[in-house]
Amino acid sequence: MYAVIRSGGKQYKVSKDDIISVEKLTAEAGDKISLDEVLMISEKDNLIIGDPIIKGATAVSYTHLTLPTKA
Repeated sequence: MYAVIRSGGKQYKVSKDDIISVEKLTAEAGDKISLDEVLMISEKDNLIIGDPIIKGATAVSYTHLTLPTKA
C-alpha cells in the first residue's frame, strides 16, 4: 500500500515506515502530524484518486528531526 500526499507545494509517494524530508512544516522532533492532502491511495488492485484530494483521508506521521531554516 502506498499513498501520494502533498505538503509544502510538493508531492511525495509514501508507504508505511517511510522516512521522507518535508519542507515548510512547523513541528518539533517527536511531534505527531497529520497530512490531510492525500492525492492518491493504492492498495493491491484498488486505486483511489482524489479530485484533487481524497476527502477524509489522512496520512499520520511523526517528526524525527527538525533542521534550522535558512535566514
